[in-house]
Amino acid sequence: MDGFPHSVTIFGQGSSSDSQSAATRQMQHTLKSAIDCVGIALHTGARVAMTLRPAAIGHGIVFRRRDLGVDIPARLELVADTNLCTVLAHPTIPAARVGTVEHVMAALAAIGISNAVVEVDGPELPILDGSAANVVFLIDCVGIVAQDAARLAIAVLRPVRVEGADGAWAELLPPAPGVAGLDARVSIEFDAPAIGAQSLALHITPSSFRHELAAARTFCLLAEVEAMQAAGLARGGSLDNAVVVDGDRVLNPAGLHMEGEFVRHKLLDMVGDLALAGAVLHAGLRAHRPGHGLNNALLRALFADPANWRQIEGATPIEVANEKRAVRG
Repeated sequence: MDGFPHSVTIFGQGSSSDSQSAATRQMQHTLKSAIDCVGIALHTGARVAMTLRPAAIGHGIVFRRRDLGVDIPARLELVADTNLCTVLAHPTIPAARVGTVEHVMAALAAIGISNAVVEVDGPELPILDGSAANVVFLIDCVGIVAQDAARLAIAVLRPVRVEGADGAWAELLPPAPGVAGLDARVSIEFDAPAIGAQSLALHITPSSFRHELAAARTFCLLAEVEAMQAAGLARGGSLDNAVVVDGDRVLNPAGLHMEGEFVRHKLLDMVGDLALAGAVLHAGLRAHRPGHGLNNALLRALFADPANWRQIEGATPIEVANEKRAVRG
């Protein structure tokens, strides 16, 4: 047992101590220099090297398969699989893929990096410790720099909802007045008593991501691990890079990193998956029992109708709301 209650509701908030000013956060950012690491791929079990590199204005986030010599932009339309993780595929070379991108995407997006190249020498990113904390550490080691261009943002204009199996659902709502970025309320529910029902309310900012989400690790049930490994998957999985639950027990000797780690990781995954919009999202985010497939479906539903959203550049949701009111008269 982990010592935490198994039906928890957690409220957090973005800190006003974020180091970047509001004006600076509206600019594009990249890394000051390159930095690399080596780790194990969760599903293949292979040892892989990853390098984070700076990129020019307007470049966006791009994954580079060094072993194949191809670039795969981090874009929604290039998502090829969401079964166990989020996998991107090259638009004209489908066999060129990169998987488990969600943790790196979450860290880059939440810290405010608009442009970067993520190089990897295999089909899957290293899982590291199963969270985004090590990616944030790498970013902090080199630092970030503002670029002379406004970042792109997307304001949600009307509610968009998708539903999945077993009562799962997710929706994006127009942002509350004066709220920038994602304002999230997420809940999960598992039969395993060690997880149970958990919910989390959090406004995503660089500070709140660092302190409330980044260290939350991926998790699974022991029975799922055994099934995946029998199918040749999760070859790199261990108690060093995932929280494993068996009934009412957390099998990791050191227990959990934080209260509500399970729901926190689900929101971390959502931040990463929604970052494939290619721009900052200004929206309310609500979800129950989310997963990679549902996250992807939500983003696709948003862009399915141009009336759902508006792209803005260097503007805030307040300015967009004022513009809408002026048009309506």
